[in-house]
Amino acid sequence: MIPKTMDAAVFRGPQPNGGLPVSLENVPLPAPGSEETLLKVLACGVCRTDLHIVEGDLPMKLTPLILGHQIVGQVVASSSPEIKAGTVVGVSWMGATDGTCKFCISHRENLCDRAMFTGYTRNGGYAQYATVRTNFLIPLSNRLSPQETAPLLCAGMIGFRSLRVAEVKPGQKIGLFGFGASARLVMPILSSWGCDVYVATRGSEHQREAAVLGATWIGDAFDRPPEALDAAITFAPVGKVVVAALKALDKGGIVAINAIHLDEVPAFDYDSLLWQERQMRSVANMTRQDASDFLAAADQVGLRPRIKTFPLRGINDALKRVRDEAIQGSAVILPWQ
Repeated sequence: MIPKTMDAAVFRGPQPNGGLPVSLENVPLPAPGSEETLLKVLACGVCRTDLHIVEGDLPMKLTPLILGHQIVGQVVASSSPEIKAGTVVGVSWMGATDGTCKFCISHRENLCDRAMFTGYTRNGGYAQYATVRTNFLIPLSNRLSPQETAPLLCAGMIGFRSLRVAEVKPGQKIGLFGFGASARLVMPILSSWGCDVYVATRGSEHQREAAVLGATWIGDAFDRPPEALDAAITFAPVGKVVVAALKALDKGGIVAINAIHLDEVPAFDYDSLLWQERQMRSVANMTRQDASDFLAAADQVGLRPRIKTFPLRGINDALKRVRDEAIQGSAVILPWQ
Protein backbone atom coordinates (compact mmCIF):
# COMPACT_ATOMS: atom_id res chain seq x y z
CA MET A 1 0.00 0.00 0.00
CA ILE A 2 1.36 3.42 -0.97
CA PRO A 3 1.41 5.87 1.99
CA LYS A 4 0.07 9.43 1.80
CA THR A 5 3.11 11.04 3.44
CA MET A 6 6.85 10.45 3.59
CA ASP A 7 9.94 11.57 5.50
CA ALA A 8 12.15 13.99 3.59
CA ALA A 9 15.17 16.23 4.21
CA VAL A 10 13.92 19.72 3.29
CA PHE A 11 16.09 22.75 2.46
CA ARG A 12 14.56 26.22 2.70
CA GLY A 13 17.63 28.38 2.11
CA PRO A 14 21.11 29.02 3.55
CA GLN A 15 21.07 29.45 7.32
CA PRO A 16 22.80 32.30 9.19
CA ASN A 17 25.54 31.69 11.74
CA GLY A 18 26.28 28.18 10.55
CA GLY A 19 22.85 26.78 11.40
CA LEU A 20 21.88 23.30 10.22
CA PRO A 21 20.73 23.84 6.63
CA VAL A 22 18.35 20.89 6.17
CA SER A 23 15.44 19.77 8.35
CA LEU A 24 13.80 16.36 8.54
CA GLU A 25 10.07 16.73 7.87
CA ASN A 26 7.04 14.60 7.13
CA VAL A 27 5.60 15.85 3.83
CA PRO A 28 2.88 14.75 1.39
CA LEU A 29 3.84 11.96 -0.98
CA PRO A 30 4.54 13.43 -4.44
CA ALA A 31 2.04 12.51 -7.14
CA PRO A 32 3.63 11.45 -10.47
CA GLY A 33 2.54 13.34 -13.58
CA SER A 34 1.60 11.84 -16.93
CA GLU A 35 5.24 11.42 -18.01
CA GLU A 36 6.67 10.52 -14.62
CA THR A 37 7.54 7.53 -12.47
CA LEU A 38 7.15 7.24 -8.70
CA LEU A 39 10.17 5.66 -7.02
CA LYS A 40 10.76 4.30 -3.55
CA VAL A 41 14.23 5.70 -2.86
CA LEU A 42 16.64 2.95 -1.79
CA ALA A 43 19.79 5.11 -1.66
CA CYS A 44 20.89 8.61 -2.63
CA GLY A 45 24.50 9.75 -2.90
CA VAL A 46 25.73 13.05 -1.44
CA CYS A 47 27.44 15.30 -3.98
CA ARG A 48 29.56 18.45 -3.62
CA THR A 49 26.95 20.21 -5.76
CA ASP A 50 24.58 19.81 -2.80
CA LEU A 51 27.07 21.84 -0.77
CA HIS A 52 27.14 24.58 -3.39
CA ILE A 53 23.34 24.77 -3.08
CA VAL A 54 23.09 24.83 0.74
CA GLU A 55 26.00 27.27 1.08
CA GLY A 56 24.48 29.72 -1.43
CA ASP A 57 27.08 29.36 -4.20
CA LEU A 58 24.22 28.45 -6.55
CA PRO A 59 21.02 30.53 -6.53
CA MET A 60 17.85 28.97 -5.15
CA LYS A 61 15.53 27.84 -7.94
CA LEU A 62 12.92 25.95 -5.92
CA THR A 63 11.80 26.63 -2.34
CA PRO A 64 11.36 24.49 -0.34
CA LEU A 65 13.66 21.93 -1.94
CA ILE A 66 14.41 18.26 -1.45
CA LEU A 67 18.06 17.86 -2.43
CA GLY A 68 19.78 14.75 -3.77
CA HIS A 69 20.48 13.70 -7.35
CA GLN A 70 22.30 10.35 -7.20
CA ILE A 71 19.19 8.22 -6.71
CA VAL A 72 18.76 4.48 -6.80
CA GLY A 73 15.08 3.67 -6.52
CA GLN A 74 12.51 0.93 -6.94
CA VAL A 75 9.63 1.61 -9.31
CA VAL A 76 6.28 1.96 -7.55
CA ALA A 77 4.23 3.24 -10.50
CA SER A 78 5.28 4.39 -13.96
CA SER A 79 3.86 6.23 -16.95
CA SER A 80 5.48 3.59 -19.18
CA PRO A 81 3.95 0.10 -19.30
CA GLU A 82 7.41 -1.22 -20.20
CA ILE A 83 8.81 -0.22 -16.80
CA LYS A 84 7.47 -2.75 -14.31
CA ALA A 85 6.81 -2.13 -10.65
CA GLY A 86 9.72 -3.38 -8.54
CA THR A 87 12.37 -2.60 -11.16
CA VAL A 88 15.46 -0.91 -9.66
CA VAL A 89 16.61 2.12 -11.66
CA GLY A 90 18.89 5.13 -11.35
CA VAL A 91 18.37 8.89 -11.57
CA SER A 92 21.07 11.51 -12.05
CA TRP A 93 21.50 15.31 -12.08
CA MET A 94 19.92 15.70 -15.53
CA GLY A 95 16.25 15.44 -14.68
CA ALA A 96 14.64 16.53 -17.95
CA THR A 97 15.24 18.40 -21.21
CA ASP A 98 12.92 19.87 -23.81
CA GLY A 99 14.19 17.48 -26.51
CA THR A 100 13.66 20.04 -29.26
CA CYS A 101 16.28 22.79 -28.87
CA LYS A 102 19.42 22.97 -31.03
CA PHE A 103 21.47 21.36 -28.27
CA CYS A 104 19.14 18.40 -27.75
CA ILE A 105 18.81 17.62 -31.46
CA SER A 106 22.60 17.76 -31.89
CA HIS A 107 23.28 15.19 -29.12
CA ARG A 108 24.22 17.89 -26.59
CA GLU A 109 21.27 17.62 -24.25
CA ASN A 110 23.54 18.48 -21.32
CA LEU A 111 23.44 22.09 -22.62
CA CYS A 112 19.65 22.31 -23.05
CA ASP A 113 18.39 25.81 -22.20
CA ARG A 114 15.29 24.38 -20.54
CA ALA A 115 16.89 21.48 -18.70
CA MET A 116 15.59 20.45 -15.27
CA PHE A 117 18.00 19.27 -12.59
CA THR A 118 17.23 16.64 -9.99
CA GLY A 119 17.56 17.96 -6.46
CA TYR A 120 17.87 21.55 -7.68
CA THR A 121 15.10 22.68 -10.01
CA ARG A 122 12.94 19.66 -9.17
CA ASN A 123 12.81 17.69 -5.93
CA GLY A 124 15.36 14.95 -5.47
CA GLY A 125 16.15 11.86 -3.48
CA TYR A 126 16.81 12.83 0.13
CA ALA A 127 13.38 11.39 0.84
CA GLN A 128 11.62 8.07 1.03
CA TYR A 129 9.94 8.57 -2.35
CA ALA A 130 10.61 10.71 -5.43
CA THR A 131 8.93 11.42 -8.77
CA VAL A 132 11.17 11.50 -11.83
CA ARG A 133 10.76 11.90 -15.58
CA THR A 134 10.29 8.40 -16.97
CA ASN A 135 12.48 8.98 -20.04
CA PHE A 136 15.38 10.01 -17.79
CA LEU A 137 15.43 6.80 -15.77
CA ILE A 138 18.79 5.04 -16.02
CA PRO A 139 18.80 1.23 -16.43
CA LEU A 140 21.02 -0.50 -13.88
CA SER A 141 22.69 -3.87 -13.65
CA ASN A 142 22.42 -5.75 -10.37
CA ARG A 143 26.20 -6.04 -9.92
CA LEU A 144 26.32 -3.59 -7.00
CA SER A 145 24.04 -2.82 -4.08
CA PRO A 146 21.91 0.35 -4.26
CA GLN A 147 24.24 2.18 -1.87
CA GLU A 148 27.30 1.23 -3.92
CA THR A 149 25.60 2.21 -7.17
CA ALA A 150 24.48 5.68 -6.01
CA PRO A 151 27.87 7.48 -6.26
CA LEU A 152 28.24 6.30 -9.85
CA LEU A 153 25.17 8.31 -10.86
CA CYS A 154 26.81 11.73 -10.74
CA ALA A 155 30.35 11.65 -9.36
CA GLY A 156 31.25 8.78 -11.67
CA MET A 157 29.31 10.00 -14.68
CA ILE A 158 30.55 13.60 -14.55
CA GLY A 159 34.09 12.29 -14.09
CA PHE A 160 33.64 10.12 -17.18
CA ARG A 161 32.29 13.07 -19.17
CA SER A 162 35.34 15.05 -18.06
CA LEU A 163 37.54 12.41 -19.70
CA ARG A 164 35.57 12.95 -22.91
CA VAL A 165 35.75 16.75 -22.72
CA ALA A 166 39.53 16.46 -22.19
CA GLU A 167 39.69 14.06 -25.16
CA VAL A 168 41.61 11.50 -23.10
CA LYS A 169 43.07 8.64 -25.16
CA PRO A 170 44.55 5.31 -24.04
CA GLY A 171 48.19 5.46 -23.04
CA GLN A 172 48.31 9.20 -22.37
CA LYS A 173 49.71 11.09 -19.39
CA ILE A 174 46.72 12.46 -17.48
CA GLY A 175 46.64 14.84 -14.54
CA LEU A 176 43.94 14.83 -11.86
CA PHE A 177 43.95 17.99 -9.74
CA GLY A 178 41.93 17.32 -6.61
CA PHE A 179 41.01 13.80 -5.51
CA GLY A 180 37.44 13.60 -4.29
CA ALA A 181 34.73 11.10 -5.20
CA SER A 182 34.72 11.89 -8.92
CA ALA A 183 38.48 11.52 -9.34
CA ARG A 184 38.52 8.27 -7.38
CA LEU A 185 35.84 6.79 -9.61
CA VAL A 186 37.63 7.54 -12.90
CA MET A 187 40.96 6.10 -11.73
CA PRO A 188 40.03 2.48 -12.57
CA ILE A 189 38.82 3.61 -16.02
CA LEU A 190 42.11 5.39 -16.70
CA SER A 191 44.06 2.36 -15.50
CA SER A 192 42.11 0.11 -17.86
CA TRP A 193 43.07 2.48 -20.69
CA GLY A 194 46.75 2.19 -19.84
CA CYS A 195 47.09 5.85 -18.87
CA ASP A 196 49.76 7.20 -16.52
CA VAL A 197 47.90 9.24 -13.91
CA TYR A 198 49.50 12.16 -12.09
CA VAL A 199 47.56 13.28 -9.02
CA ALA A 200 47.97 16.68 -7.35
CA THR A 201 45.88 16.95 -4.19
CA ARG A 202 46.01 18.24 -0.66
CA GLY A 203 45.67 15.96 2.35
CA SER A 204 47.64 12.88 3.23
CA GLU A 205 44.54 10.65 3.14
CA HIS A 206 43.68 11.62 -0.43
CA GLN A 207 47.29 11.09 -1.41
CA ARG A 208 47.26 7.62 0.15
CA GLU A 209 44.07 6.75 -1.74
CA ALA A 210 45.65 7.87 -5.01
CA ALA A 211 48.63 5.63 -4.31
CA VAL A 212 46.42 2.62 -3.57
CA LEU A 213 44.55 3.22 -6.84
CA GLY A 214 47.78 3.16 -8.82
CA ALA A 215 48.73 6.78 -9.48
CA THR A 216 52.06 7.15 -11.30
CA TRP A 217 52.96 10.28 -9.33
CA ILE A 218 51.38 12.07 -6.36
CA GLY A 219 52.04 15.62 -5.24
CA ASP A 220 50.48 18.44 -3.25
CA ALA A 221 47.64 20.52 -4.71
CA PHE A 222 49.84 22.99 -6.57
CA ASP A 223 52.86 20.79 -7.23
CA ARG A 224 53.97 20.40 -10.84
CA PRO A 225 54.13 16.82 -12.15
CA PRO A 226 57.53 15.67 -13.41
CA GLU A 227 56.17 15.02 -16.92
CA ALA A 228 54.24 17.28 -19.32
CA LEU A 229 50.61 16.16 -19.40
CA ASP A 230 48.52 15.32 -22.45
CA ALA A 231 45.37 16.33 -20.58
CA ALA A 232 44.32 17.38 -17.11
CA ILE A 233 41.07 17.49 -15.17
CA THR A 234 40.53 19.85 -12.25
CA PHE A 235 38.06 18.72 -9.59
CA ALA A 236 38.68 21.32 -6.87
CA PRO A 237 36.38 24.40 -7.17
CA VAL A 238 39.43 26.67 -6.89
CA GLY A 239 40.64 28.90 -9.73
CA LYS A 240 44.30 28.62 -8.71
CA VAL A 241 44.10 24.88 -9.39
CA VAL A 242 43.16 25.58 -13.01
CA VAL A 243 46.34 27.62 -13.42
CA ALA A 244 48.36 24.83 -11.79
CA ALA A 245 46.92 22.38 -14.33
CA LEU A 246 47.78 24.70 -17.22
CA LYS A 247 51.37 24.89 -15.99
CA ALA A 248 51.60 21.10 -16.20
CA LEU A 249 50.11 20.81 -19.69
CA ASP A 250 52.04 19.86 -22.80
CA LYS A 251 51.53 21.68 -26.11
CA GLY A 252 48.14 20.89 -27.64
CA GLY A 253 46.80 19.60 -24.33
CA ILE A 254 43.39 20.23 -22.76
CA VAL A 255 42.37 21.19 -19.23
CA ALA A 256 38.79 20.12 -18.43
CA ILE A 257 37.32 22.00 -15.45
CA ASN A 258 34.95 19.69 -13.60
CA ALA A 259 33.08 22.23 -11.46
CA ILE A 260 29.57 23.64 -11.42
CA HIS A 261 30.90 26.58 -9.38
CA LEU A 262 34.42 28.01 -9.39
CA ASP A 263 35.97 30.93 -7.58
CA GLU A 264 37.90 33.49 -9.59
CA VAL A 265 40.65 32.23 -11.89
CA PRO A 266 43.71 34.40 -11.27
CA ALA A 267 45.47 36.17 -14.11
CA PHE A 268 48.09 34.06 -15.87
CA ASP A 269 50.67 34.49 -18.60
CA TYR A 270 49.21 33.65 -21.99
CA ASP A 271 52.55 33.14 -23.78
CA SER A 272 53.83 30.42 -21.47
CA LEU A 273 50.62 28.73 -20.28
CA LEU A 274 47.96 28.86 -23.00
CA TRP A 275 49.72 29.49 -26.29
CA GLN A 276 50.66 26.58 -28.60
CA GLU A 277 47.09 25.33 -28.79
CA ARG A 278 46.57 24.48 -25.16
CA GLN A 279 42.85 24.63 -24.30
CA MET A 280 40.63 25.25 -21.27
CA ARG A 281 37.15 23.72 -21.32
CA SER A 282 34.35 23.56 -18.78
CA VAL A 283 32.35 20.41 -18.06
CA ALA A 284 28.58 20.97 -17.86
CA ASN A 285 26.27 18.18 -16.73
CA MET A 286 26.15 14.90 -18.65
CA THR A 287 24.02 13.19 -21.27
CA ARG A 288 22.05 9.96 -21.04
CA GLN A 289 24.60 8.47 -23.45
CA ASP A 290 27.38 9.39 -20.99
CA ALA A 291 25.42 7.60 -18.29
CA SER A 292 25.01 4.44 -20.36
CA ASP A 293 28.63 4.38 -21.52
CA PHE A 294 30.06 5.02 -18.07
CA LEU A 295 27.99 2.32 -16.38
CA ALA A 296 29.07 -0.17 -19.06
CA ALA A 297 32.72 0.79 -18.50
CA ALA A 298 32.28 0.56 -14.72
CA ASP A 299 30.86 -2.94 -15.04
CA GLN A 300 33.69 -3.96 -17.37
CA VAL A 301 36.42 -2.92 -14.91
CA GLY A 302 34.49 -4.11 -11.82
CA LEU A 303 34.34 -0.63 -10.32
CA ARG A 304 33.15 -0.74 -6.69
CA PRO A 305 32.97 2.61 -4.86
CA ARG A 306 34.09 3.00 -1.28
CA ILE A 307 31.11 4.36 0.66
CA LYS A 308 29.98 5.65 4.05
CA THR A 309 26.25 5.41 4.70
CA PHE A 310 24.04 7.74 6.74
CA PRO A 311 20.36 7.60 7.72
CA LEU A 312 18.09 10.35 6.41
CA ARG A 313 18.20 12.10 9.78
CA GLY A 314 21.99 12.28 9.40
CA ILE A 315 21.94 14.43 6.24
CA ASN A 316 23.47 17.50 7.91
CA ASP A 317 26.27 15.39 9.34
CA ALA A 318 26.88 13.88 5.91
CA LEU A 319 27.00 17.30 4.23
CA LYS A 320 29.38 18.63 6.89
CA ARG A 321 31.71 15.65 6.53
CA VAL A 322 31.74 15.99 2.73
CA ARG A 323 32.56 19.69 3.12
CA ASP A 324 35.37 18.92 5.58
CA GLU A 325 36.69 16.08 3.37
CA ALA A 326 36.29 13.81 6.39
CA ILE A 327 34.94 10.75 4.54
CA GLN A 328 37.01 8.05 2.90
CA GLY A 329 34.95 7.40 -0.20
CA SER A 330 31.45 8.65 -1.01
CA ALA A 331 28.66 9.55 1.38
CA VAL A 332 25.31 7.86 0.73
CA ILE A 333 21.93 8.50 2.37
CA LEU A 334 19.67 5.51 3.15
CA PRO A 335 16.17 7.03 3.57
CA TRP A 336 14.62 4.00 5.22
CA GLN A 337 17.10 3.66 8.07
